[in-house]
Amino acid sequence: MIARQLEARGITDERVLAAMGEIPRELFVREADRELAYADRALSIDCGQTISQPWIVAAVCQGLELEGRESVLEIGTGSGYSTAILSRLSARPVSIERVEELAAGARRRLEAAGIDGVEVRVADGSLGAPADAPFDAIAVHAAVPAPPRALLGQLAPGGRLVAPVAEDGHGEVLTRFRRRAEAGAAGDATLARERLAPCRFVPLIGAEGYPGD
Repeated sequence: MIARQLEARGITDERVLAAMGEIPRELFVREADRELAYADRALSIDCGQTISQPWIVAAVCQGLELEGRESVLEIGTGSGYSTAILSRLSARPVSIERVEELAAGARRRLEAAGIDGVEVRVADGSLGAPADAPFDAIAVHAAVPAPPRALLGQLAPGGRLVAPVAEDGHGEVLTRFRRRAEAGAAGDATLARERLAPCRFVPLIGAEGYPGD
């Protein structure tokens, strides 16, 4: 997986590669899919959601440019796999999941993998965690219809947010937003935006995402 799926496709961050090699991905997929755990594809998990293919997880983490001391917010815990990777790349990450069943399952898998120092919450991830802001980095694992204003407003100066953003005529694009270090309050003028790669994600459901069922 490391050489063929990640390094060959532009993942160069040694810390990301090490974390991806260390975390046992098979613990975060359904038992019936364990033989496919390292396949270059997304896999279904509970509640109609998916675990992203390894390259996407690595690309999001690489885009955050983590050195190990950062405060990190994750939106969309899912199976807990990306949360586990982030636990190796940053200080104690906070992860928000909309679905209680998924959050409970993620907590069990993280414990089984011997991963502590992470917090999994059940809430509307599109609104972030304003009481804990600002964050040095925010990872969004579901597609947003537009730049996520509430989440961007929770970035620290110099902070990075990586999210799949819907763009007319381009589908979804994995995008990095960076708050300029000299910036003050939130606002478009304080943000730099960089397109990283085309992608495909489930939608982010919430007050500042897509409407739910």
